[in-house]
Amino acid sequence: MAGTGTDSRPNRVLNPVVRGKRYDPDGSPLQGARPRLGAVRHAARGPRCHTRRAAPGATPTAGRTDGGEDAVVPNSPATTEPAARGVADGPRAHAALLLLSAASGAADAFVFICVGQVFAGVMTGNLVLLGAAAAGSGEEGVALRVVTALVSYGCGVACGAVAGERTWWRLPVMLLAEVGLLTAGAALWAGGLIRSDADRLGLLLVMGLAMGIQGRVRATPTNYFTGTLTSLVGRLALGSWRPGDGWVAGRLLAVVAGAAAAALTVRLWPSSGAVAAAGLAAAALLVEAAGRRTVRA
Repeated sequence: MAGTGTDSRPNRVLNPVVRGKRYDPDGSPLQGARPRLGAVRHAARGPRCHTRRAAPGATPTAGRTDGGEDAVVPNSPATTEPAARGVADGPRAHAALLLLSAASGAADAFVFICVGQVFAGVMTGNLVLLGAAAAGSGEEGVALRVVTALVSYGCGVACGAVAGERTWWRLPVMLLAEVGLLTAGAALWAGGLIRSDADRLGLLLVMGLAMGIQGRVRATPTNYFTGTLTSLVGRLALGSWRPGDGWVAGRLLAVVAGAAAAALTVRLWPSSGAVAAAGLAAAALLVEAAGRRTVRA
């Protein structure tokens, strides 16, 4: 699949069938490779050469791939890696992603307003702030807060990676851990227990852990959106809008809505500033749990 452009989402599993139809519609390179394809035979020439055939030991991927179709590919680390298994598929999963995106916006807005000019989940922004602080700009003490956010987020990602490999119900377990951390942060803030700078660092640690875990919940990003916005605008400019892009745009709007909800809550009810993030993450957990019960029924 070389020569089809760069990808800003390294965990995405591209669909070779969809890419072949898009960039090699006649299948001319495949004809020379037919003797070397082994068990995977393409009996037809032209566009029909891209008809999917399952090779021995092949299994369908667990989620959507590039182009929105389920691919039949041999088992490999790419298809068993947690991020690859967690690609969103279906309205329920997309609804959960919307809620998680809103939770991310709410958590970042709360931390930025109440904890002190840093982010819980936007690590690109924190790296910029760290560079500015190293040059002597920015608020006093911001460097320590940025380092705390980076370390806590990294620890959350590591915990999510381990949970994704070693737990059976990885999505509910990871979401439950995130909800627990966000609820703890909201309780600490609402209870008036955050009084000193050290207390604020502790709260930032809790929120950063939660956002790091969320970053590993699914391959589809819900707390970093530069690549998402770049891909969406690029496809819009080229006129190659896809059916699932409405959900992508919805996630971007959900971030804005979550941040606005948290900021409004801080203004009207200051002690409840972190409740919005915890409530939205809990709603995502309920959507995922309800979907699992429906599948079992």
